[in-house]
Amino acid sequence: MNYVKNQLIAMRSNLLKEIEGINPELMDVQPEGFNNTIHWHIGHVLTAAEKFLLNSSSNLPESYSQLFGYGSKPANWTGDVPSVEVLKQQLHEQLDRLLEIPEERLTEKTAQPFNGMETVGEFINFVVLHETNHIGQIHAMKLFIQSKN
Repeated sequence: MNYVKNQLIAMRSNLLKEIEGINPELMDVQPEGFNNTIHWHIGHVLTAAEKFLLNSSSNLPESYSQLFGYGSKPANWTGDVPSVEVLKQQLHEQLDRLLEIPEERLTEKTAQPFNGMETVGEFINFVVLHETNHIGQIHAMKLFIQSKN
């Protein structure tokens, strides 16, 4: 289980490090050629991890699925959108909940298989890969936006 916990810690630490120090004004810039904003990516990885690993004890508002779920985009945002600072705090809190997943649950089958994944352990692996992909997107967007300013 230490391996799994280390992966979760590394994943989330890398994300938080990547977004640290980004000018808040740049968080909602959608550069040409990109589908979303850094703000959206932050909310998306938070929402996806919650959905896939903590759905039964979701601590996020229902509106997050519409704001940050698959297929959503900032251009369609309406209503109360959480700030990047709120999302960052929720990322920290969520990591604590992820680290509480007991080792015996790793082989437990989930109620809703997805893309051939059936166990909690497989979903943890997916969440790590998914979040890492979005960290790369954030990194590319950050470099692109900064090069234009």
